[in-house]
Amino acid sequence: MKKIPSKKVTPVPPKFNMIWLYIAMIVGFILLNFVFSAGSSKETSYENFEKNMLLPGDVDKIIAYKNNDLVEVEVYIKPDRLKEEKYKDVAPSGNSLSFSRTSGPQYTFTMGSVDTFEKQLAASQENLPEGTPKIMAKYDTKNNAFSSFFLSFILPFVILIAIWIFFMRRMGGGGAGGGGAIFNIGKSKAQLFDKESQINITFNDVAGLEEAKTEVMEIVDFLRNPKKYTDLGGKIPKGALLVGPPGTGKTLLAKAVAGEAQVPFFSLSGSDFVEMFVGVGASRVRDLFKQAKEKAPCIIFIDEIDAIGRARGKNSIMGGNDERENTLNQLLVEMDGFGTNVGVIILAATNRLDVLDSALLRPGRFDRQISIDKPDLIGREHIFNVHLKPLKLAEEVDAKKLSAQTPGFAGAEIANVCNEAALIAARKNKSAIEMQDFQDAIDRVIGGLEKRNKIISPDEKRIVAYHEAGHAIAGWFLEHADPLVKVSIVPRGVAALGYAQYLPKEQFLYTTEQLMDSMCMTMGGRVAEDISFGRISTGAQNDLERITKLAYAMTAVYGMNDKVGNVSFRDGASESQFQKPYSDQTAELIDDEVRKLIADVYERTKQLLLDKQDGLIRIAEKLLEKEILFQTDLEEILGKRPFANRTTYDEFVNGGVDGGGVPPTELPLPPIPEDAQPAPDPSTNVKEEEK
Repeated sequence: MKKIPSKKVTPVPPKFNMIWLYIAMIVGFILLNFVFSAGSSKETSYENFEKNMLLPGDVDKIIAYKNNDLVEVEVYIKPDRLKEEKYKDVAPSGNSLSFSRTSGPQYTFTMGSVDTFEKQLAASQENLPEGTPKIMAKYDTKNNAFSSFFLSFILPFVILIAIWIFFMRRMGGGGAGGGGAIFNIGKSKAQLFDKESQINITFNDVAGLEEAKTEVMEIVDFLRNPKKYTDLGGKIPKGALLVGPPGTGKTLLAKAVAGEAQVPFFSLSGSDFVEMFVGVGASRVRDLFKQAKEKAPCIIFIDEIDAIGRARGKNSIMGGNDERENTLNQLLVEMDGFGTNVGVIILAATNRLDVLDSALLRPGRFDRQISIDKPDLIGREHIFNVHLKPLKLAEEVDAKKLSAQTPGFAGAEIANVCNEAALIAARKNKSAIEMQDFQDAIDRVIGGLEKRNKIISPDEKRIVAYHEAGHAIAGWFLEHADPLVKVSIVPRGVAALGYAQYLPKEQFLYTTEQLMDSMCMTMGGRVAEDISFGRISTGAQNDLERITKLAYAMTAVYGMNDKVGNVSFRDGASESQFQKPYSDQTAELIDDEVRKLIADVYERTKQLLLDKQDGLIRIAEKLLEKEILFQTDLEEILGKRPFANRTTYDEFVNGGVDGGGVPPTELPLPPIPEDAQPAPDPSTNVKEEEK
């Protein structure tokens, strides 16, 4: 077996800690003061100088300074003589960093005049032994007090300030004003797009969001031609909030507004307001609106506004300062406070509307909430047309068929499918991207990378084959279940040993019968293992998780249980998973009814698979032989599906004719609220058998 080399991981540098900067500044200040300190010299008399220093030959040099009528004399002792006991008071302490202590002077004294000093110095050296050099005084000009003060105190501070500014520029690089210096830390980091720096994205590049485009185009039109609205007494809306799941095009729509608007457009992220310094966020909000007022009429776009717009008072530190709340308070004041911001419109984007503060959502601040949902069938076709333009396609590629095969896909996922298809075609050395490449790309986006080299024992492969065959039989003979169109036992992704795809009819309302058939189809894999081998495996974990979520939703959210009644225990106001909006007795009742519902589903599915056991065996053996089966293969084994349900693909592409073997995806489970107890995962488009 070929050993796959491990991927080289680039080490992540540690984050800079400001505490180390403060420590370095304190140590540097102490060292600089010690280095540049003027040193201490000892006052002495001429007699002591003559007797103990001059005559023994310990003097290295003498420097005299004229100060009016007096003479100030500095005595420098030879370095080798400083080690003697008598000079211990002026000898260096062993630290070589202090320049003044090692270089002297060590002693000073004062004389009445220059003549008197020179006569006494000459008289003191008359009796020196012959050949001994005489010490002569050198006269110099004394530095003024300011120079000494500058060298000892000002210069260290100047050096420390220079170091501080250097570090702050490195840490705040790219900040407002181009310098990122500490003095600009309270400035707004918004990027300005105007007529001279327009971006190339327009409304023509935004597909599948026609209603949202209409809303924002009205805002752009208001800024271009406000008189048309103000003549009727209308007022410009203060703000518009773009709300939708990730990948649906919120930021792309804002970029299109920037590209279309003939007014200044400020763009920044919600996290740009938050810094480590107290008060910086509020200061940046004030600076942002100050710049916007100067360039009004204009648009401000705040991406991921939930970074600063979360509801106040939750998860706050007692007695502490919440910088995020201060920033939000300032934003609320600027949007609709005592002052007015004429001609300034706020656009914001978020996918977490439930966590935003209610004061931010009231009319007068964000007057409009523009919902940007996942595109429908027509919207997906338009999005495919946009992303297919730069690709070199074969004639058979049809955006309409691709849109029908990708239910539940957002714009970002469609872009990923187009890119993956191009990469797959290039990997196969094709001159154009074919329809099969797009179908392989859809499989990869949904199920993960195909792993044909994954080692699976024959027993495990047989279990997976019967498991998938159970899904196929249940989906084929249940009227309201989505008919299976492709089933595979080729491993994909991280833990999926097999998966199934379905071609559903897109709908928004589900009946009890439809949900029950969906649960039976999902339970088919576990039941097939039980009746075929007399034992069960861990491969049904994903199936059981989806069934449990849907059963709880039917019982506690949708009111589809007779004993629990027509009640919905969804508590959107409570974010804590430890709080339940019902009593312990009701919780016990819900648990019992869920277990009873799942047990009924199991028995119904088991009876169906026992009745169709011959077909189950034939499909499983065919899977072991071919590994991948399409709808045509199922029709050869089981016959035509005994129901006349028309899928969205049939109606949209073939006008009701059976699509026959085209590998699409299954419809997600009904959209269950996330805070249900528990809720199903609506983004799961594939039934995976996990090991």
